[in-house]
Amino acid sequence: MKRHFRVWRGDAGGGDLRDFEVEVNEGEVVLDIIHRLQATQAPDLACRWNCKAGKCGSCSMEINGKPRLGCMTRMSTFAENELITITPIRTFPVIRDLVTDVSFNYEKARETPAFAPPSGVAPGDYRMQQVDVERSQEFRKCIECFLCQNTCHVIRDHDENKPAFSGPRSFIRAAELDMHPLDSRSDRKEYAQASQGLGYCNITKCCTEVCPEHIQITDNAIIPMKERVVDRRYDPLVWLGRKILRRDQLETRPAPSSVAAPPSSARLPASAAVGPDGHMDIAELTAPLQGGPSPFGDDLTFPIAPEELLYNHPDKGNKP
Repeated sequence: MKRHFRVWRGDAGGGDLRDFEVEVNEGEVVLDIIHRLQATQAPDLACRWNCKAGKCGSCSMEINGKPRLGCMTRMSTFAENELITITPIRTFPVIRDLVTDVSFNYEKARETPAFAPPSGVAPGDYRMQQVDVERSQEFRKCIECFLCQNTCHVIRDHDENKPAFSGPRSFIRAAELDMHPLDSRSDRKEYAQASQGLGYCNITKCCTEVCPEHIQITDNAIIPMKERVVDRRYDPLVWLGRKILRRDQLETRPAPSSVAAPPSSARLPASAAVGPDGHMDIAELTAPLQGGPSPFGDDLTFPIAPEELLYNHPDKGNKP
């Protein structure tokens, strides 16, 4: 069945919307239609794409005015007689047709301070509790489609804000590092406020609404960062407490001489959980870096070869 599409054609100098009638088959997505359009009617149509599986973030575009991924927008979500308009994402300069210059986002990423390793702890000795891993795990799902950047009205409607505003993508990176227990920098929140423009965000949640990975950008990253900045800078009780107790100058508890002292924000390694039968979980046994000392003594080396494990899978009705 043929469907009516209206696609923006042009470059940095200008352009307009062109009408096309394109064949649509069951189960197809908008990116399939773009490819068929290139193959049959507009071979010079420029469109950025890579994986066609919603994991590379390349095919960002605006479909009927909403920022979406072309490969994740099914044609079945539109009415049969609906006109489908496809345009490039509006916040960034057009290179040609549906391809835009998103270098702004990479420039802001380079300005973000990188992870600062803890002093006195070798990379192989890093330890994190699972609760700390889960706290910021969702931020690592970002595929850098920049739909959140595109829909953020702070820069979508005001190009003059771009030098001072890094956008939601940078904020979740800052929040991820701020929540990292081994990151030795303690000024992530203050840096986000002073240099990344965190204060420009007025929490409309438009970035969360368009995220294809369903990351709770506003609730789990931006709002907590804003709250901690306010606590540090404006809460009179916190200010008075820090003055009286001088918490900034408190020394961490000295570690034993045989073990390097971790930073104050790091948690000490915890022993692995041991079951009633005295065995650790199979995931702990096969891990090259253990969460704590082995209950079996110091003569056991890790990882243990799978064939040496006495383990019966619970799916077979057995217990380990």
